[in-house]
Amino acid sequence: MVTSEFPPDLGGIAYYVYYLSRKLIQRGHEVTVITRGSANRTVRDIVDGIDVFKVSFFPLYPFHIWAHGVFVRRLLELLEPKLDLIHLHTPLPPPIKTSLPIITTVHTSMKTDARHHEILDLYSLAARMQLMFVYPLIESKLLSLSKKVTTVSFSVARELQEYGLDPGELAVVGNGVDEKSFIPLRNKKSTEKYVLFTGGLLARKGLFDFIECAEHICKVRSDVKFVICGTGYFLHKLEERVRRMGLQKQIVFLGYVTRSRLIQTYQNATVHVVPSHYEGLPTVLLEAMSCGLPVVATNVGGNNEVISSGKNGFLVPPKSPEVLAKIVLSLLDDDILREKIGNAARKTIEKCYTWDTIADNILRCYENMLLEQPL
Repeated sequence: MVTSEFPPDLGGIAYYVYYLSRKLIQRGHEVTVITRGSANRTVRDIVDGIDVFKVSFFPLYPFHIWAHGVFVRRLLELLEPKLDLIHLHTPLPPPIKTSLPIITTVHTSMKTDARHHEILDLYSLAARMQLMFVYPLIESKLLSLSKKVTTVSFSVARELQEYGLDPGELAVVGNGVDEKSFIPLRNKKSTEKYVLFTGGLLARKGLFDFIECAEHICKVRSDVKFVICGTGYFLHKLEERVRRMGLQKQIVFLGYVTRSRLIQTYQNATVHVVPSHYEGLPTVLLEAMSCGLPVVATNVGGNNEVISSGKNGFLVPPKSPEVLAKIVLSLLDDDILREKIGNAARKTIEKCYTWDTIADNILRCYENMLLEQPL
C-alpha cells in the first residue's frame, strides 16, 4: 500500500491503512506499506506485523509529491518482484510506474474538496489554489494508472464523474472502525454533559458553525460544555472567536490527544457533532457511533449513507448552526432518546462498518483484479 499518512500520523487515511493492513495480515496475506518519512534517508520498520517503509519526504510545496515520488519509485523497483499488486490511497500519494496492477481507493475527491475549502487568509488562499490546480492533476494521473478504482462512499463515487469515471463501474468498499476498541461505556465516569467534536481543525469541518451552535445552547443551558478535540491551522482563529464570545469556560480545546484518551473522550461524551461542509465518509462519525454516542451530522458526503435520521442519528443541513443547536438540545434534554439513538448507532457499526466487512470488500476487489490479469 502507498499512502501519504500512517500512524503515528493522525487522520482517517492513516488509520484506514493501518487497520486494513492488520486485518489482511490476520487472514494470511503479507502487507508492505510505503508512506512519507522525513528529510532523512528511507527508514524501514515493522509495526504490528506490517512492513513499513518511511520514504524520504521534503516539504517543498507544491512540488513535494513529485519529489517524494522519485524515492517511492526507486523503492518500488526493488520491492516489485515480491509484490502481487499495489494499493494506492488518495489523497495524495505520488503517481508511480509499475508492471503490477494498481488499485486506488479514493477517500475524498480533490476537485470537490477544493470547492469547499474556505479562504480566510493568504495561507488558506494558497492552499485553495493548490487544491484547485495542482492536486486534481495528480489525482487524475493516479486514476488513469489504476486498473481498479474504489471509494469509501457512493457520494465520492459520484464525484469522480468529474474525472470521466462511471460511478457504476467503481467499487464502494466503505470505511471502517475498530469496534473492539471503540466501545460504549455503560457507566459514564463524568456526570457533566458535554457535546463533542473530533477531527482536524479545518475550515470545511464546520467548526465556526459548531461554535455558533454552542453559543445558542449556552444561552439556555449553562451546565453544558463543548469539547473540541484535534489540531489544525485554524486553532488560533477558533480560540479568538470563542474569546470574543466570552465562552472560554463553556468551549474547551483539548488539542492533540492519545488514542486511549480519544476513546475515553468519546465514551464520556453526551452528544457527538459532525458539522462538516464536505466529507467523504468520516472516520470520526463511525468512531462516535461505535462508542454508542448519538451523532448529529450534516447531510453531506457519505454521512447520509450511514445515518438514517431519527433512527440511528440525526442529519441537519450544512451551515445551519441554529438547526444544529435545536437537535442537540433535544438530545441533551432526553436521556431515553439518547440511549435509543446510541444503541441503534452501535448496531449499525457492528452490522456494516467493522474492519472484517471492509477487508471482505477489499479482498474481493483484489481477487477480481488478479483474475483479470493476463497470464
